[in-house]
Amino acid sequence: MNFEYKHLLPGDFNDNSRVWIYQASRLFTISEALQIEDILNDLVKNWKAHGTPVKGYANLFFGQFIILMADETATGVSGCSIDSSVRIIQQIEKQFGVEMFNWQNLAFVVKDKVQVIPRQQFSYALENNFISSDTLFFNNVVATKKELENNWMIPVKDSWLKTKIKSAVH
Repeated sequence: MNFEYKHLLPGDFNDNSRVWIYQASRLFTISEALQIEDILNDLVKNWKAHGTPVKGYANLFFGQFIILMADETATGVSGCSIDSSVRIIQQIEKQFGVEMFNWQNLAFVVKDKVQVIPRQQFSYALENNFISSDTLFFNNVVATKKELENNWMIPVKDSWLKTKIKSAVH
């Protein structure tokens, strides 16, 4: 699988644009991905903050990650506009029978595929060489476009999981 993604991000968005990443509990089928693309296009087209259009971006990456972005240099997003985007993600969850808000699922690139493992199995995966400190990890806590470009897919040893490596190995 080609894990290049930076060229898909909007070039005209400020580096400090806010980012939200939602990771699905499974890979979407092609048919589901096409439907999700329509849902995300509608979200961006109709996304408003206090009646003002939000300069937004939404896309499905690697068949499993929904990335939303709002360039607040144009219009700031607030509670209501964020809530409206969360409702869309909840709709996708319900419509396609997936979890999008389970932060206990961790995603890695293993054998050129996205592999999701429960957080409580991280140590086991390390100890049994399913993953290593050099394995690419999807760091879904990035908050800005610049962080998304530079710190979304990073080796485990460079992520917040690095503290867990030492305890898993010893």
